[in-house]
Amino acid sequence: MDTIPGDERNYRFPSRRTVVYGARGMACASQPLAAQAGLEVLRRGGNAVDAAVAMAAALTVVEPTSNGIGGDAFALVWAGGRLYALNGSGPAPRSLSLESLGRDETGRLRIDPHGWESVTVPGAPAAWAALSKRFGRLPFAELFREAVAYAREGYPVSPVVARYWDRAVRAWLPKLRDTRYERWFELFAPGGRAPAAGEPWRSEAHARTLEEIAATGAESFYRGALAKRLVAFSRATGGFLSESDLEAFEAEWTEPVSVEYRGVRVHECPPNGQGLVALMALGMLAADDFSAIDPVEGAHRRIEALKLAFADARARLADPAAMALPAEAFLDPAYLSSRRALIGERASLPEPGTPPRGGTVYLAAADREGGMVSYIQSNYMGFGTGLVVPETGIALHNRGCNFSTEAGHPNALAGGRRPYHTIMPGFLTRNGAALGPFGVMGGFMQPQGHLQVVSNLLDVGMNAQEALDAPRFQWLEGRRVVFEEAFEPERVEALAARGHEVDRESDPGSFGRGQIILRDGAGVLHGATEPRADGCVAAY
Repeated sequence: MDTIPGDERNYRFPSRRTVVYGARGMACASQPLAAQAGLEVLRRGGNAVDAAVAMAAALTVVEPTSNGIGGDAFALVWAGGRLYALNGSGPAPRSLSLESLGRDETGRLRIDPHGWESVTVPGAPAAWAALSKRFGRLPFAELFREAVAYAREGYPVSPVVARYWDRAVRAWLPKLRDTRYERWFELFAPGGRAPAAGEPWRSEAHARTLEEIAATGAESFYRGALAKRLVAFSRATGGFLSESDLEAFEAEWTEPVSVEYRGVRVHECPPNGQGLVALMALGMLAADDFSAIDPVEGAHRRIEALKLAFADARARLADPAAMALPAEAFLDPAYLSSRRALIGERASLPEPGTPPRGGTVYLAAADREGGMVSYIQSNYMGFGTGLVVPETGIALHNRGCNFSTEAGHPNALAGGRRPYHTIMPGFLTRNGAALGPFGVMGGFMQPQGHLQVVSNLLDVGMNAQEALDAPRFQWLEGRRVVFEEAFEPERVEALAARGHEVDRESDPGSFGRGQIILRDGAGVLHGATEPRADGCVAAY
């Protein structure tokens, strides 16, 4: 493997960033202080996994608008010449069922995004411990040094995080007098406002909780003092989580799923994550020669392939234990060919096919021995539910919102079942050797971001930074597609003429935020970070 995708000599888009190069190690994150935490661990002799855990812990402090201790995580780890997948997402409490739900004004079952019915067992602390135990080099407790310091001593809030923090607080102000959320306001909006860019924020409770997780290898969170606090809060406020729900949970090692695209193998975590959506769309498009296709046709085909993949995902993807078909069935070449045949000249409203039977942060790390990590964790919907466990800094996520309320659906809410999950780390290999990790966070934008970044790298020949800088589209539903303001107006108009219901979106955060690390044949690391976030590449 002598080359990596992209041409380093040319930048097609105005950017405040360029590709960053490193020889010994690299840490990429959506917040600079977190990336520096990863680099510090690498300099202390840690490996890529150690750096990833350090960044993940730090991000719960320095970017609480997107993730926290009470969220979930997924990872892809390249070690010893092969790729491993880790599922750190938790199930619904055993006592929770469709019968537990309330109804909206139309009488339909509803999962309240700010209620206990949307809280599943948080998986992130277990994921940190599982990664460290299997592949880490440094003692687990050492990986939390920077995160604890940021929480205890404070740090200046970065600009993009400050913007989303302010937006969240403004949206939450109507709940100010609701006692269920008083601890959220005490922690994240003291004085009734968000911290401004450059203003220090700290949380001693968060620091103590991280120290407890570090000292116990996350055991306290599931089977110790922190677990007792979490369950006591659940019982006192009408929740469903029990001691047995936490005690039974462990992060799960699984096998990645992948497709070949332009001579590069694209890897994702299997369901219950939605990485399969990106792989299905790429599989449908693999036969297209985008260098010979009009750019409008190329964008149209990408949008339609994603819609077809999402149609299958929404109908059939769930906790693997509840799926009628294995993940590999959705990547069957004959099935993907049949789905590809449905892409016509006009925007469509796809239905699911029948395969053959058979709010989020992303980070990446690489070390000098060749180890690499693609990692993602999330609260969902920004800060999550708004439920904060007293005196812990633990903000609980609301991943249960992605359950279906339709009885009999494979993704229907059920106790002990994991929901359809949006977060998805990606990884690229060529001829059995690692190219590197990549990811684009942002809810249901994530598989769309993965497809567009991979296509930018492999179809257009962009370098890693260009691939992230390039303007994006996002399919929403039906024929609705939104485009970043920098997307070419002529192309948008031409897509509208094909039946797409187009619109512009001025908020760059709506189109995902990602990082990329690629290793070339000489062993040099090429790092890039998202211009839509405060991101940073730290290398040495």
